[in-house]
Amino acid sequence: MDAAETLFRELLTRTGEATPEPRLDAVRRFAQLLGDPHADLPVIQVAGTNGKTSTSRAIAALLRASGLRTGLFTSPHLRSFTERFLIDGEPVEGEKLAEIWAELQPALSIVDAELAAAGKARITFFEALAVLALAVFADEPVEVIILEVGMGGEWDATNIVTADVAVFTPIDLDHVGILGDTIAEIARTKAGIIDAGATVVSAAQTPEALAELRARAQQQGAQLRVEGEDFRVRDDRVAVGGRFVAVTGLAGDYPGALAPLFGAHQAQNLAVAVAAVEAFFGGDRPLGEEIIEAGFAIADSPGRLQPIGVEPPVYVDAAHNPHGARALVAAVRESFEFTGLAVVFGALSDKDAAGVIAELAPIADLLVTTQSSSPRSIPADDLTEIALRVAPDLEVATWEGVPDALDTARDWAAREPGRGVLVCGSIVLVGEALAHAETEGWNE
Repeated sequence: MDAAETLFRELLTRTGEATPEPRLDAVRRFAQLLGDPHADLPVIQVAGTNGKTSTSRAIAALLRASGLRTGLFTSPHLRSFTERFLIDGEPVEGEKLAEIWAELQPALSIVDAELAAAGKARITFFEALAVLALAVFADEPVEVIILEVGMGGEWDATNIVTADVAVFTPIDLDHVGILGDTIAEIARTKAGIIDAGATVVSAAQTPEALAELRARAQQQGAQLRVEGEDFRVRDDRVAVGGRFVAVTGLAGDYPGALAPLFGAHQAQNLAVAVAAVEAFFGGDRPLGEEIIEAGFAIADSPGRLQPIGVEPPVYVDAAHNPHGARALVAAVRESFEFTGLAVVFGALSDKDAAGVIAELAPIADLLVTTQSSSPRSIPADDLTEIALRVAPDLEVATWEGVPDALDTARDWAAREPGRGVLVCGSIVLVGEALAHAETEGWNE
């Protein structure tokens, strides 16, 4: 077992990401005992429901193309724990993470003891992770930190920072009951990342979500820049290996450039990223054509319509809620011309499986339900019952084991030319599919 896996297993003994503690005092205390390692580093913070990781990676890519050394923190990971911590686009070595983690132990022990004495839960998995990321980036050091919010915003562990730029991807229903029961309530929670005097950059939002962002920005004396009002996608076309996107940013028009991304929603993510980077540099000067071209070229997004197999073609996508599934379906229809599609689907218990299946059903000629290794996975048999209730005419196969589900879908697709396979519904499932494809040599 390597250093990263050992550290990850240690962190897993703490309360998991799915059940966050709605607090900031504990994680703030943890960081303060370490001297607030992030205090002197500029931060761009990214919240929203869908597109957070893609947008965060695009922001980091544009900043790297601008010559800055970046520290990017995203979650969750697909395969390796180290994917969550990127320095200039590369994962931090496991040994380095373990070294920094060891340095955090005295402060962590103090905070855990204080919390226990007060009858409160000790530092959670994600709280520890957020502080570890800040400590790693300060140790490098980097010139700018890009933080993807874990869940919500107001009390998310990443919100101990003061962000120079607060970024919002589209806000929709997700984590209902934890973040709120309506889009407005969820947007209000996410808007909590807006700090006094910050610049706020937002994708186009529903009226109720935008109203919450405007209210918080006004309260904080922050400047709000919104897609469709202050910046926009000017041109977006499917191209070989991705898409050709032209953006009108905060500081003017940019020529189109190629990006290795699929789906019109990725063009929106790129536009938000451009505006966020412009805002970071003051918002009044263009980034430069060469920065746009170089940044777009390296703005990859693993696990988002990522090819993992040929003959038959197999793609994975991390879409796990109805809004994300809707964007995925649009991207598949726009980018591919399958004669038939087998969808391998798994979901976690806190997700709207019925809503996701309803969105996927129109493109699925065969739905193969399965369950990942996560203890929160919905049993494959239960998913089949949900699918037949939501889409009674859909052909459904059921396999508890992921390898069997993948093999069933690939065998079906191989029977006729032009068929393909799509794996989605759970990030854990996507990670297991990636590992299986590599082991089996699907791309060879």
